[in-house]
Amino acid sequence: MWSYEDAAARRKTIEDWFGSLGTETVKVSFHDVQVTAGPELAVISATGTYAAFSADGKELRSMQNRFTWALKREGSAWKIVHEHTSVPIGFSDLKGILQRAEAG
Repeated sequence: MWSYEDAAARRKTIEDWFGSLGTETVKVSFHDVQVTAGPELAVISATGTYAAFSADGKELRSMQNRFTWALKREGSAWKIVHEHTSVPIGFSDLKGILQRAEAG
């Protein structure tokens, strides 16, 4: 799916994903978070890691995504008005790169 136009359109995909986990849990962590904010609008970018764990706490697999969110202030709350997630594509094989190379 290229885009979801509203929360209702996205809800089924999210429910299906969480429903598919069975006894697994997922830990999400964010790295390289950058925020640019004004009084009414903000943009946040980060690298997120999704790591799946078995019921006994063993890490099973993980993947990373790049995120960008645009937020708008509505009263005293911030609402995400645009979200983009992606993974880089390898030039040689055109496959998604799901783990970033460690620096150093």
